[in-house]
Amino acid sequence: QVHLVESGGGLAQAGESLRLSCAAPGLTFSLDDMAWYRQALGEQRELVASITRGGSTKYSDSVKGRFTIAGDYGKNEVYLQMNRLTPEDTAVYYCNAGTSRWGARREWWGQGTQVTVSS
Repeated sequence: QVHLVESGGGLAQAGESLRLSCAAPGLTFSLDDMAWYRQALGEQRELVASITRGGSTKYSDSVKGRFTIAGDYGKNEVYLQMNRLTPEDTAVYYCNAGTSRWGARREWWGQGTQVTVSS
């Protein structure tokens, strides 16, 4: 069982920055990809950003140019630097990690961390 531990959420004012971190302590195998998702109240969970072991990144259009994802696959950690926050970024942010080392992709989720941005 993979346990993902998230930290760094909280309150911010519009225009400010926050940094989220996610770690998988005690992991005994390599991950292939890590990502951040978010779910606003009453909305579906959506991909914010992802990064593969090879360094390829993807961002949702709504965060491009403001958020930056970084991964340290040696430590099995992923980070999300969020700049120029807006109230529309308010959501619960979830860390996601996956691997296909056993064939079909398996993935795990963190417990979520709340990010609230006030105007």
